[in-house]
Amino acid sequence: MPGAAFFSSGCAGRYSTLEPAGPAADAIASLWWVMLAGAVAILVLVCALLALAFRRGSLERPTSTKRWIIGGGLIFPSVVLVALLAYGLVIGERLVPRNDAQALRVVAEASRWQWTFTQPGRTGGVVTQDVLNIPAGRPVDIELRTLDVIHAFWVPRLAGKMDAIPGHRNVLRIEANVPGVYHGLCAEFCGPGHTGHAFRVVAHDPAGWARFVAGEGQ
Repeated sequence: MPGAAFFSSGCAGRYSTLEPAGPAADAIASLWWVMLAGAVAILVLVCALLALAFRRGSLERPTSTKRWIIGGGLIFPSVVLVALLAYGLVIGERLVPRNDAQALRVVAEASRWQWTFTQPGRTGGVVTQDVLNIPAGRPVDIELRTLDVIHAFWVPRLAGKMDAIPGHRNVLRIEANVPGVYHGLCAEFCGPGHTGHAFRVVAHDPAGWARFVAGEGQ
């Protein structure tokens, strides 16, 4: 249908959270759909109760009205909200980085208005600016730091966002399912250059990653 195609077109794009390309982003997208379904269910019940309130003769059947108000207005929303909370906690627990020997460690240092990425190399740290190179299919722990104000690291198709806070070191795990270029941005207003505070994540296949490591990022 043309209408469905029109509205669904807003779900795609380089910054789309509904077009996940990694395990973390996929879990977040699933949570979004579940929350949407719960919200729609509650909305339908509220509209039904509203229609019941305006229905002629509804006040003449207090038992039926009371049943609708208690069951549909109190019990049903409570059950849905508790289920959504439980599901959200499960998803949140899955997003917490665990000790994983296979995970690559990268330091992302934010400043106004660029990102500097440092990762281990054969001859020391490999430093790149505004381009993060990672191997596809392998978890990567991003240690977030900032040199000035609060920034937020966000690659919508790979993971949720996390703040880089002065004096703190936060860790966010990302992973790309397939090789490709994924776009990221600073999701926290950090000054007049905020709109251009973006970066790219290049996920390499095994051969491409080997070339990157051999060339030490050059």
